[in-house]
Amino acid sequence: MVSIVASMAGRFGVNEKEAERFFKFAVVGAIGFIVDFGIFNLSLRPFEILLENGTALNNFFIGLGLDNEQTISLARTFASTLSFIAAIVSNFLWNRYWTYPDSRSRSIRRQLAQFTVVSLAGIIIRVPIITYTHTPFTNLVANVSALEPYSVRIGDNLALVVAVIVVMFWNFFVNRYWTYNDVE
Repeated sequence: MVSIVASMAGRFGVNEKEAERFFKFAVVGAIGFIVDFGIFNLSLRPFEILLENGTALNNFFIGLGLDNEQTISLARTFASTLSFIAAIVSNFLWNRYWTYPDSRSRSIRRQLAQFTVVSLAGIIIRVPIITYTHTPFTNLVANVSALEPYSVRIGDNLALVVAVIVVMFWNFFVNRYWTYNDVE
């Protein structure tokens, strides 16, 4: 499949090796997307359950002066950060060993440090996107009566989709020209 995409790109004047790398980067991104969404949803749901049942955790946050919506917002940020870190690790390993196997002239520590810097800049881009798009997406979904009971979860995931797309482009271009700039 990779060679087919590269060959087709070559017919349009695109460098076949770069087309192959972009395709592999996109596949790695899809794997990272699955890791990201899976961990985001798996780590967010326990907070929702604990808060719904009036547990000691709920009382702890109330003691801090946070209402349920503020607590869920905090949990959303935590879940998003945790899932993003897991996706970073997955994507770094896949990109180093599969997408850019010819980019191992640098030490793994140096590349991981560069990849992490790019990814941390990505999280600085990502968190506000999720924070500020969650409510509009939730409200939009709540207007569809069949989806209304799921509007918060769908709003969370739509906000995450937007953030992932924006950060994917950031990560691809900066990593290609900084972290993996030792390939021809």
